[in-house]
Amino acid sequence: MDAIKNPFSPGAGSPPPELVGRAGILEQARILLGRVRAKRPEKSILLTGLRGVGKTVLLNEIERLALQTGYRTVAVEAHEDKSLAALLVPPLRKLLYELDRVAGTGDKAKRALAVLKGFMNGVKVSLGDLEVGLDIDPEKGAADSGDLESDLPNLLVAVAEAAEERRIPVALLIDELQYFNVKELSALIMAMHKMQQRQLPMLLLGAGLPILPGLAGESKSYAERLFSFPNIGALSEPDVIKALQEPTKVAGVKFEVAAARKVFQLTQGYPYFLQEWGYQAWNRAEISPITARIVKAATATVIQRLDENFFRVRFDRLTPGEKRFLRAMASLGAGAHRSGDIADALRVKINSLGPVRANLIKKGMIYSPAHGDMAFTVPLFDEFMLRAMPRLD
Repeated sequence: MDAIKNPFSPGAGSPPPELVGRAGILEQARILLGRVRAKRPEKSILLTGLRGVGKTVLLNEIERLALQTGYRTVAVEAHEDKSLAALLVPPLRKLLYELDRVAGTGDKAKRALAVLKGFMNGVKVSLGDLEVGLDIDPEKGAADSGDLESDLPNLLVAVAEAAEERRIPVALLIDELQYFNVKELSALIMAMHKMQQRQLPMLLLGAGLPILPGLAGESKSYAERLFSFPNIGALSEPDVIKALQEPTKVAGVKFEVAAARKVFQLTQGYPYFLQEWGYQAWNRAEISPITARIVKAATATVIQRLDENFFRVRFDRLTPGEKRFLRAMASLGAGAHRSGDIADALRVKINSLGPVRANLIKKGMIYSPAHGDMAFTVPLFDEFMLRAMPRLD
């Protein structure tokens, strides 16, 4: 069939042709947006889940909802080698200039720009090589101490007050929150605490790996009262069938139920993999319908693509010791495994695993679903490790 008309879209954060199984989360976000706009308190939302479950897709969809209801948005993605301050300063500067141009009385946007200039001076070390022009005198004493936990809340309050003056709510959208250090996460939580206390029109919508609730709780004990942590998991079999059949139906192609069930079995319901199998099955099929035989024939191509791209890009960031640790985990089978069992598979003492385990958690490769247990953050990565390293030497 025509590859150009292929409805499936495997890619990082690419919107699927049919967003299924997430209606509850979107409704929760709709209520949050509405209540904050009406100056009623509501918990901000931090999505958690494994890689490939569609957290970024959901954040993008929620941003679309926010824009439709009159919000201005600040959207950033955290990563290991950039500070929270460096990520936020450029979009906050842009937002404040936009607010300053909105018709209305008051000069809180200009005041917030002066606070931003002071903030930039205070955390100049954290900003590194970032060059941001701001032709305004800093406001002294507002957010310029150099202490992020003090300065960031003061800066965001100034921004929220400017937004309130213009009657425009603001949504901060931050992906990959787990990459922030304890001080950065603490400063962000403290800022959102001030928003709730003062009923200011700013909220946080974030996403991260399953370790995020624990990190937030360690940063500030009251985080669980400020945020909702919905877990974004795999799709059910009916949702997978719908996600495959609806887009092909629009294109005049039938995706047989048996074929969709085969995809569910192969993908375990994880949305990213679903898109890969759907994409390759469409390209392999010469005519409608797409059958289970076609799905089976496309599987070798899908696995090769996943190994060369989705899995390999993560594997290549690992040290030899980290690879051995993950290969030992994979040898124990699917699911979570005790650290002691991993040590036994490696034939080492359990206390020698601490540094490697900590580095793998920091890199976002594993997490602890329960005390003493380790699990992969990437679905099906155990199967990849067995293919990539057939033997654990």
